[in-house]
Amino acid sequence: MNLSAITVSFPLDQETYEEIQELCKAAAECDGILLNQVMNLPLARSYDTRGFYALVYDDEKNKLVGAGTAVDLIGLNTYEWSMLVAPMYRQLGIGTAILAVLKEGMAIRESEGELALVMEGSNYGKEFLQKNGYLYSFSEATLEAHAEVLQQKSAVTLRPFMQKDTEALVSIFSDAFGDMREESLELIEFNTTTEGLLMWTAEMDGEVVGTVTTRKEGEVQWITAFAVASNKQRQGIGTQILNYVKDYAIRTGEKTVLLDVEIENIGALRVYEKAGFMKSSQLDYYICIH
Repeated sequence: MNLSAITVSFPLDQETYEEIQELCKAAAECDGILLNQVMNLPLARSYDTRGFYALVYDDEKNKLVGAGTAVDLIGLNTYEWSMLVAPMYRQLGIGTAILAVLKEGMAIRESEGELALVMEGSNYGKEFLQKNGYLYSFSEATLEAHAEVLQQKSAVTLRPFMQKDTEALVSIFSDAFGDMREESLELIEFNTTTEGLLMWTAEMDGEVVGTVTTRKEGEVQWITAFAVASNKQRQGIGTQILNYVKDYAIRTGEKTVLLDVEIENIGALRVYEKAGFMKSSQLDYYICIH
């Protein structure tokens, strides 16, 4: 068997994109886990995302048999990576080869950090990471809700971010995420200048009470950077913001709203569940201890 490995940066050409799609489909049929999201296919043809793939081919069959992908999702030069090996090729050391190529690719891009991730239930992936010196760090659940029209008038209004909101949102982010001022300003800058992202400010009685950022991917509207002012919590404001996003999504043609939340964040999970979000998948994150 002759195997060869190549590295390709985002955006992918159509043929390579379809090859990775087929690899994900074969793995899903074997493992019962959908991997398109974790393998970054929704971002693979984007010109605006820093990411790349490590691809391994069986040259004799001209077939893609393994792939790894790394992406700098939040623009801080920290890469999240994952990999997939075709079920019939999993005992041949292909995973080790993909990991080496991913490491090299991140080094070339001068990565300042990395997180490895696997889908919940992927025992093969977890065993591979543990054997290669990775330690479990945390888990994130992806929650899903149907886009729908806002049924009743809300005391909270949502409007696009304006520069005058900066100081209020810095305070909100600091309380919600424990960020330093500089980190909050970087987040605001990223969410307001990155193509495809739309940052919203939530107001009630003329006061800034929260924020959320949305990102459209096909028929999905993603939610990120969602926070409510600490002195306005437990008043239903978070639920109203989420309902606004569901209303915005259906009016712009999306069918589903998705968001990620750490499974240890019980308070946030309750807010999301109250707004009609349910768990659709879970990602487990690992850090390298070598």
